[in-house]
Amino acid sequence: MSVKLQQITNLLNQLAPKNLAADWDNIGLQLGDYNQEVEKVLVSLDINQEVLQEAINEDVDLIIAHHPLIFDKIAKIRFDTPLGMIIQQAIKAEISIYIAHTNYDVAPRGLNDILAAELELKELDILDVTAREQYKKLVVFVPEEAVTEVKSTLGRLGAGWIGNYSDCFFEQRGVGSFKPLDGTDPYFGEQGQVNQVNECRLETIVPSQILGKVIKKMVDVHPYEEVAYDIYPLENEGERFGLGRIGYLKESLPLQEYVDLIKDRLELDTVRVVGDLKREIKKVALCSGSGANYIKTAAFKGADLLVTGDLKYHQGQLAQEEGLAIVDAGHYGTEKIMKEGVAEYLVTEIENNNLEVEVIKSKVNTNPFQVI
Repeated sequence: MSVKLQQITNLLNQLAPKNLAADWDNIGLQLGDYNQEVEKVLVSLDINQEVLQEAINEDVDLIIAHHPLIFDKIAKIRFDTPLGMIIQQAIKAEISIYIAHTNYDVAPRGLNDILAAELELKELDILDVTAREQYKKLVVFVPEEAVTEVKSTLGRLGAGWIGNYSDCFFEQRGVGSFKPLDGTDPYFGEQGQVNQVNECRLETIVPSQILGKVIKKMVDVHPYEEVAYDIYPLENEGERFGLGRIGYLKESLPLQEYVDLIKDRLELDTVRVVGDLKREIKKVALCSGSGANYIKTAAFKGADLLVTGDLKYHQGQLAQEEGLAIVDAGHYGTEKIMKEGVAEYLVTEIENNNLEVEVIKSKVNTNPFQVI
């Protein structure tokens, strides 16, 4: 069965919605066509010449990467530059490129949650809240015999979720009246007459980001030619999203022992450490990639340790002053696990949706550093 690129990226957007990305980020489809047919997908942390050649050799149609190929605005594309060469060769090979960056960092079940699971953290909270889900109240008037179908449809699309409760609706019976005019095809009643129908006022809550999709589908399944519905803004505080995580180890460990665990879980030969290796560690903050700017935040929230990458000299000194230990496991070291996370998610969702697409993980080590 033919699978469009749009179908694959829709699955990815369910995991890492675009609206979660930072304002400065450049995510989504950077090269390609949403109507392209896709049979094979490559998941990679970065896109460089070696990764692109791997995609060509593997006959891949789509590369899904974490770090953007195109970050800043470009005024020209020259094929004698590294970026231009990759763009040229990807177009020639008909390989599309899709990016899930800070939206995947922030997302529940995203990169920071995967990292926290690898490092055995429990009772997780967000280190830096960057956004909250915005909600709307949806009210629709439905003939009594259609209420079950409309509710079921709305629930499947994600309406009616409050915390860990799904299918949350309120129903109130009443009588609706209407007068169909010339050119109408009423579900009930006759043209030119005022008709009365037993109806249900159906209320539910809808995340703003899916409101358009919910309304479209609601109108499709509603039996009326003209659907009467209202949308109200809400002040409810929805689900929180943000960068980094903070949580607890099952039991406290000496820093040296926990450093060994980090190296083992992330398959690292070396890390950089700030702090007394004999110090007991219980509460741990983390931020994949470059998160040393969260030193004061982690210390304020009572963390014993911050695990991140890209630590600078004076940031290490600041951590000492704040009484915070740090493990710098590297930008690459804390983010390479995204390949496994995204690939596993896509394989599961592709199977659940009966799609025929192969997903592979890049074998290229894109870390520019080596320790000698």
